[in-house]
Amino acid sequence: MTTAALYARVSSAKQKEQETIASQLASVRAHAEQLGLDVPDEWIFTDDGVSGATLVRPGLERLRDLVARVPVDMVVCHAPDRLARKYAHQALLVEELTRCGTEVVFVKTPRTDSPEDVLLVQFQGMIAEYERAQIAERTRRGKAHRARSGTVNVLSGAPYGYRYRRRTEHADACYKIVEHEAVVVAELFRRYVEDDDSIGDLTRWLTDSDTLTRTGKQRWDRSVIWGMLRNPAYAGRAAFAKTMRIEAPTALNRRARLAGRTSPKRPTVDRDRPREQWIEIPVPPLVSEETFALAQRRLADNKRFSSRNTKVPSLLQSLLVCASCGYAYYRTSTRTSAKKLYYYRCLGSDGWRYEHGKVCSNTPIRADYLDKLVWCQVTRLITKPDLVRDELDRRLAQLQATDPATAQRARLERAAARTSASITRLIEAYQEHLITLGELRSRVPALRAREAVQRTQLEALAAQQADRETYLQLAENLDSFLTRLRDKTTTAEVTERQRVLRLLVREIRIGRDTITIRHSVPVPRSDPTSGYLLCGRSREPFAAEHRPAWDGRGRGIPL
Repeated sequence: MTTAALYARVSSAKQKEQETIASQLASVRAHAEQLGLDVPDEWIFTDDGVSGATLVRPGLERLRDLVARVPVDMVVCHAPDRLARKYAHQALLVEELTRCGTEVVFVKTPRTDSPEDVLLVQFQGMIAEYERAQIAERTRRGKAHRARSGTVNVLSGAPYGYRYRRRTEHADACYKIVEHEAVVVAELFRRYVEDDDSIGDLTRWLTDSDTLTRTGKQRWDRSVIWGMLRNPAYAGRAAFAKTMRIEAPTALNRRARLAGRTSPKRPTVDRDRPREQWIEIPVPPLVSEETFALAQRRLADNKRFSSRNTKVPSLLQSLLVCASCGYAYYRTSTRTSAKKLYYYRCLGSDGWRYEHGKVCSNTPIRADYLDKLVWCQVTRLITKPDLVRDELDRRLAQLQATDPATAQRARLERAAARTSASITRLIEAYQEHLITLGELRSRVPALRAREAVQRTQLEALAAQQADRETYLQLAENLDSFLTRLRDKTTTAEVTERQRVLRLLVREIRIGRDTITIRHSVPVPRSDPTSGYLLCGRSREPFAAEHRPAWDGRGRGIPL
């Protein structure tokens, strides 16, 4: 019996509440029964309240995984716009499923392969995409019009100090003041404007006073306080359309970078709109206009005179990791009577960051001592050309054996061979009078074009692999390169040293009495389990000269 999987989707939460997906499933089930298909219960996939403009949908992901693992004869869907709202996405999904040997059937479209019916399905996909764009634009313009007329329901939520009251038959939506929260907001602005309390002071005051957040948490976060001080709703002017969505590369955290993950090709992020483009809606104020203006003035001054604007680059920036707790080290400073001293400090040792106090007992380390120690050890590494040459030879051999381009080249060669065989079979069929000359002329040009594209891709892969081999075979000029590099190690600026260090060092783990430098070039050691450690407890006089570090209180830390 023919096996089949079912798929249904609704976009909005309102459709989900009205159970319109049940009617879709009923229609799809009936169509499957009419065709005599065998549908297991676990092969029914749904996406409730998920937009069809994206391919990242839980039910659709499970369906695609199933088709890739198990032979599925047919996928039945209600209509093309239920599968995807964009025609390009529809074509991609249909091609992917067809490549796995699965036929895609829509209840609301004819089930034939004639050119007219294929064109009809394409038109339905383009109309669905146009309809989605039209709905989005109408919704945006409608919300903007209601916001300009002073309607609060376009906001659909309220900040701390208010409660959002929904629209009823007798009254419009509005903000209702919550008295005990309004008192907290007024005191927050007063302390910030009149008492010159910092945002950190305000955070500690709210946390210590057992004031609960809107979500019921006892611990307040600095970003929440910063957002409250910037919110014009507290001055009686709730803002609509404060942000906009643009295409921009997404930032990756340290864990994602170490794992080798990359951001999507066309990610979108939310950015603040210019202040003059906001649409303001009148709401009951909690603070005066003067108090709110003074708060904005102080926020602007803090941003203007922040130490971030005059930050001096440090050599080990973004490379230090605590061996005890796993948090990163950051740079801080203190000033003595003679000069300003910089330290590297573990994030886990800051008690004010965590609800139950600090989570790490590692002490700070003088930045100048640690920078000098690490840079000296790295310069010692690059003075050994044999070590670097062996690593280049190892990478070249690994490239030739495990490069993904090798597997891709093999796949392209097999595809090119199949294309050539298809052309040969067509010519032989014409010679045997199995096909006409018109059929030969209509089918061979497409195969010739495909063969040319495959050959071009093979030539590009060959050139790319040759470039990589040439790049890794620079060991012939390695001695002169390392000589020039050693000559500049003492005169190079911090930014130049950063570039060299980040090419060689992966991370530096700070323990209580050890510093472990993990880098890309393996160093032979007597202990085979030591991995790629560059320096541990070295007993050489050079390393012993730099063994003491300092914690900022005059106490030495053995390294």
